[in-house]
Amino acid sequence: MYKFFAYISRMKYITRWSLMRSSVPENIQEHSHMVAVLAHALGVIRRDVFHRSCNPDACAAAALFHDATEIFTGDMPTPIKYYSPAIREAYHQVEDVAAEKLLSLLPEALRPAYAPLLREEDGEVRRLVKAADKLAAYIKCLEEIESGNNEFGDAAGETLEALRGMGLEEVSWFLEHFAQAFGLTLDGLQRG
Repeated sequence: MYKFFAYISRMKYITRWSLMRSSVPENIQEHSHMVAVLAHALGVIRRDVFHRSCNPDACAAAALFHDATEIFTGDMPTPIKYYSPAIREAYHQVEDVAAEKLLSLLPEALRPAYAPLLREEDGEVRRLVKAADKLAAYIKCLEEIESGNNEFGDAAGETLEALRGMGLEEVSWFLEHFAQAFGLTLDGLQRG
């Protein structure tokens, strides 16, 4: 009996934004879906708008698993995770151990297909997934602010600054063409 997918299914129990008061709680399974949608979009933008080589499907697949190690580690709040280089390095080591643990829960024949996803081996895909991860966080902030939750105001500004600092033209293009719509109500979305 292999337990990999049973563990993956438990991503829905890991809550994000643990230090913040959220109007709508978010778990890493929901978050990973949105990151996959956004990573795919960034890949399509790279390929079809900027005419650079990219496999959007690989970006989406990697994004689905980008937080899978948090099944074992939990979601560490960003201020703690990035507090110092020593903590960041220790956390990466813990993530590596968690990835190995997850891989050990698969049949040997499947491990080569999942190892690159859990270890984030492709540098360009990893960059787009990281950007999509930040973009999902920014969108979450916008949605919380729109619902009247000012708790996310500073996080929105810091996350937008981090997104712009990534220097990815795909992110800039997405922000210019899509970001404003996330502040609309359902009626606003339905109007032309």
